[in-house]
Amino acid sequence: MNLRFLSVTTLISESGCTVELSEHLKTFKATSVFLVTDAGIDKLGLAEPAITSLTSTGLRVTVDTQVTADPSEEQILKIADHAKRVDSDLIIGFGGGSSMDAAKLVALLACPDQTQTIEQMYGVDQVTGNRLPLIQIPTTAGTGSEVTPVAIVTRPDQTKSGVVSAKLIADMALLDASLTLGLPRHITAETGIDAMVHAIEAYTSKRLKNPISDMHAIKALQLIHGALPKTLSHGDDLAARGDMLLGACLAGQAFANAPVAAVHALAYPLGARYHLAHGLTNALVLLKVLEFNLSHASALYAELFAALEPDQARGQSVDKKAAMLIDLLHAHISEAQIKTRLRDHGVNQRDLDSLASDAMQQTRLLINNPREMVEADARRIYAEVW
Repeated sequence: MNLRFLSVTTLISESGCTVELSEHLKTFKATSVFLVTDAGIDKLGLAEPAITSLTSTGLRVTVDTQVTADPSEEQILKIADHAKRVDSDLIIGFGGGSSMDAAKLVALLACPDQTQTIEQMYGVDQVTGNRLPLIQIPTTAGTGSEVTPVAIVTRPDQTKSGVVSAKLIADMALLDASLTLGLPRHITAETGIDAMVHAIEAYTSKRLKNPISDMHAIKALQLIHGALPKTLSHGDDLAARGDMLLGACLAGQAFANAPVAAVHALAYPLGARYHLAHGLTNALVLLKVLEFNLSHASALYAELFAALEPDQARGQSVDKKAAMLIDLLHAHISEAQIKTRLRDHGVNQRDLDSLASDAMQQTRLLINNPREMVEADARRIYAEVW
C-alpha cells in the first residue's frame, strides 16, 4: 500500500510540561518568541508559567491576545503584522483551535522570506513559502489542531476557508493536561464530541484512509469514550483529562492524514454565520449525517462500535452494530447535556436554504464523505435538526 503519513516532529505528553517550556525550545535557538492566544486564556493566567519559563532564560516574549473564535482574515493579518514588527523568530500557539490555527498562519505570514498573501494560500497545497518555527500547546481536548496541517479562516463574506499544507504541521506539540483542569463542563463536552467526530470521519474517509490513520482513530475513540464521562462528572480528574487530551491529539493525527467530511462541511456554515463553537456545530449535525451515511459506511461504523464496546458487539449483525454506534454517540451527546436543535442556538429557519448552499462550497470536505451529498441532502439534514 502506498501512503504518506504526516506527523508533528516532536510530541510531549506530560502534565506540567509547559513549566519547563524553555528547556524544550533550546534546540530552536530562538531569541524573540511570539505567543498567540486569546483574551480569555490571558485573563485566566494559563500561559503565565510558560511565559515565566521563557523569560527566565533571557528570551524576549511577546504575547498577542487578539484571537477570537473563528478568527477572521483581518484579525490574522493584524496578528502577523504584530509578529513582524517585533522581529519574532519562533511562534507559539497557546489555547484552543482558533489560537493554534491563527499561530500556523502567523508562522507563515511573519516569515521574512514569505512572498505569498493569505489569499494565495487558501486551498490544498497552495503554500509555497517557508514559515517560522512553530510550537503548539492546546488548552482544550478537541480540535487536534496542534498536529494538523489545516488552518480555518473566516473570510470577509462570512464563509470559512481552509489553508491546507504540510508546512502547517508544527515542529513540536506539548500536551499538558493540567492546563485543561479548569475547563467549563460545556467546553469539555463540546470539544470532546468534536474529537470523536474527527476520529470517526477519518476512519470512514473516502480518500486517503490508511492503516496508520485507522490506528490513531480507533485509539482516540477508545480514550475519549472512556474518559469523557469522567471529565464531565469530575472535572479535576487529571488522568481522565490526560486521556482526553491525548485522544484529541490522536484524532487530530488521524484526520490530518485521512481528512474529515460531511459533518464538518455542514458544521462550518453554522459556525461562520452564527458564531457557534465548532464542537457544538459538529454535535448538532453528527447523528443525522451518520444516518445518511449508513448505506455506504455501515461496515466501518460497525468496526468502530466493536472497538469501543466489544462485549455488546459480539454476535450482532453489521447493521445492528452500526446503529449501536449512532446510539452510543447519542448517549454521549445527551450525557453532555448539549441541546441538539438548531433553533435552540438561534438558527433561523429562513436560513436553511443558504446554509445548505454554503455547505456545498466545502468541496474539499465533501469529496471525502462515504456517500455523495448534494444540496438537497444538506437542506434536509438541516431541517431535521432544526
